[in-house]
Amino acid sequence: MAESESQEGNYYNREKMVENVETDMEELLEEMEKLTVDAAWMAYNYTAIQTNSDLFKAMQHSEDVFLMCKEQMEKKWQEVLLESRGEGEKKE
Repeated sequence: MAESESQEGNYYNREKMVENVETDMEELLEEMEKLTVDAAWMAYNYTAIQTNSDLFKAMQHSEDVFLMCKEQMEKKWQEVLLESRGEGEKKE
């Protein structure tokens, strides 16, 4: 009797293990698909940039403007934080 219960437990464990392997494989395949798409887009962008210097210049300009904007936003955010702390201290 104990032997048949042990066999049922082993069967259940094997079944669970197979389900886990299948789930893991599906997740890995999805991740590989995402990486493949990312790699394809990178290759496409690289080719586009190499064949069109104006595109590279435009992308560089966009990045520069973005970084300047980000810097200004961070400065303003710090000013707002300092002002709000100052007002909070005055109200108390």
